[in-house]
Amino acid sequence: MTPARLTLCIALALATAPAFADDAPPQKATNLGEVDVTARLDEARNSLSPDTGSSQYVMDRQTIQALPLGDATPLNQVILQAPGVVQDSYGQLHVRGDHANLQYRINGVLIPESIGGFGQTLDARTIDSVKLLTGALPAQYGDRTAAIIDITTRSPKADGVNGSVGITGGQFGTVNPSASLFGRSGAWSWFLTANYLESDNGIENPTASRKPIHDHTNQAKVFGDVSYLIDNDTRLSFMFGATNNRFQIPNNPGQEPQFGYLDVTNFDSSTLNERQQERTRFGVLSLQGKMGNTAYQVSAGERYSGLDFTPDDVGDLMFNGVASNVRRSNRATTLQADFSTPLGDNHTLRYGLYGEFERATASNNALVFPADDTGAQTSTVPLNIVDASRVLARTYALYVQDEWSIGDKWTVNYGVRGDRYDAFRPESQLSPRLGVVYQPTDSTTIHAGYSRYFTPPASEMIAPTSIAKFDGTTNALQNDGNDTPLAERSSYYDVGVSQKIGSAWTVGLDSYYRRVSRIQDEGQFGAALVYSTFNYDQGRVKGTEFTVNYDGGALTAYFNFAYNRSVGKKVITSQYNFNPDDLAYIANNYIHLDHDQKFTSSGGIGYTFADSTRVGADYLYGSGLRRDGAVPNGDTMPDYFQLNLSVGRDFHFTSAGATHAQLALVNALDRTYELRDGSGIGVGAPQFGPRRGVFLSLQQDF
Repeated sequence: MTPARLTLCIALALATAPAFADDAPPQKATNLGEVDVTARLDEARNSLSPDTGSSQYVMDRQTIQALPLGDATPLNQVILQAPGVVQDSYGQLHVRGDHANLQYRINGVLIPESIGGFGQTLDARTIDSVKLLTGALPAQYGDRTAAIIDITTRSPKADGVNGSVGITGGQFGTVNPSASLFGRSGAWSWFLTANYLESDNGIENPTASRKPIHDHTNQAKVFGDVSYLIDNDTRLSFMFGATNNRFQIPNNPGQEPQFGYLDVTNFDSSTLNERQQERTRFGVLSLQGKMGNTAYQVSAGERYSGLDFTPDDVGDLMFNGVASNVRRSNRATTLQADFSTPLGDNHTLRYGLYGEFERATASNNALVFPADDTGAQTSTVPLNIVDASRVLARTYALYVQDEWSIGDKWTVNYGVRGDRYDAFRPESQLSPRLGVVYQPTDSTTIHAGYSRYFTPPASEMIAPTSIAKFDGTTNALQNDGNDTPLAERSSYYDVGVSQKIGSAWTVGLDSYYRRVSRIQDEGQFGAALVYSTFNYDQGRVKGTEFTVNYDGGALTAYFNFAYNRSVGKKVITSQYNFNPDDLAYIANNYIHLDHDQKFTSSGGIGYTFADSTRVGADYLYGSGLRRDGAVPNGDTMPDYFQLNLSVGRDFHFTSAGATHAQLALVNALDRTYELRDGSGIGVGAPQFGPRRGVFLSLQQDF
């Protein structure tokens, strides 16, 4: 295998990915010609995305099914098994000290992120394999660069129609039915999946109690991928997805009202009725194939995302002095084209473009009380203030890069990327990239890379505020300031080594350092569970990751441990969201970012018996996110440890297909741990991790 085709993995997947056809027996004979064509086109698509110089973690379908909840595992919980990934409240993930800044790709196509909330847009049932790319990325990756979550969808391997139906149920009122259908007929192939989730534990509990109050959720998701083979070298596909998630906002009993409302002087905080709805729709039409030696994929897409927060008018007024009916929507139109052309035996030229046009709207229909200059309430009769904004944003990008194989041991990937972002004002950058791989032996791989990054603000998070409208009210903002987030610019350095020991063990070590100007962060400012972007003037991020993986066939195990430090100095945008004393301190001192967690670890072990019985265990550990101390974000939350156990068995009652059963015990030790305590920059209410829960999954293939 030449270095140009090396897969650079800091950590390996738990087991080799099984063919999708193994999930259910084919009903018709395989058409080898069609399979060969599809495999050749898939290989051409894979040649568009190099891994040279970056760090990579791969999880296949078999790995996901071995997790305690199997296919019912939320996507963020799947990604948490990778090194350097930190969990936060509302399903958020932080990779290598970044707040969000994640890029999702499906079959190589970039899907613009939806408005930040706590609903998972994508479903683990769609995944054949998922690859987490991070570090010094090649020039073709831009925009969101903390990590690339690259999903390869499931696809049929033979003619016929197959599928599965299943259900996961358990404690906290959890019911999660699902169905999948896949097939191939002539030049057509398709994969469809849908599921519905109902639970009484939708968002993290703000208390340590076992059963949260007012925390019901209903979530519906559907995904489809339909392809048509135009000829042996060309494939047309349409990919689509839709999500509709509804949440009750959980209540924290025992809180004292701070304001009076008409003649009402008391309100039971356990009876608040705040709700949030999130909707996402996307569709992508792609033409993919080969022209001569050049592989290509051209895609046009549309994504709509909407979020509605409905307050408890009386309760929110009495506790917060404001009841905000928040509406946000974002529609993105995208065009992406990627090309790969071999030049002789030692060079592969990759080049392409990306364009995105976004229309984002935000409205805040707020009830507030009149107040004096000190913020004291002067009337119990609320006022209604409407604050609305509209943002048009355009993103343009071009890249070119060359992958150069030097002998049998060296591979160099060098290139340049140009980005431009137009919203409130144009910003642009030309970004060089360089990645080097050295393989001194068949078992040792060393990589190093440098990337210059340009990260525009998330347009769906931008909601300019009319500060003057709220003067003289209980929602008056304390500071003026720039309400336009700025593009982040950074220099990223990464070096790592992966060592195979025998045929079963792999050990990896990776270190990174990032020097950032205008570092972006996000915070929850206000009662609605919606995040807004702001910038520190300067930032520094550094860390190290260590991984060990064992694949002994029936026995598999993995261990990840990561260190990270993320700091920022001087808030330069959205200053009105901050306490003046905090602003003054941050102006002259570096502080830990609220999502900075010093130590993070994950691991797992699984064993498969000959009779198709599987047992497994995995864990998550964190030293704690930041909270306020003597200075902003100056203290840490207590460390936490969560252990999950599972046992599964495959039965063959009929010739139609296997019956899968899996029993999961989540947080088996029932350790109560707190992710957030409500303090820190941009942190809202307290949030606790899940309590012990027992869940049973059943699935019938056909």
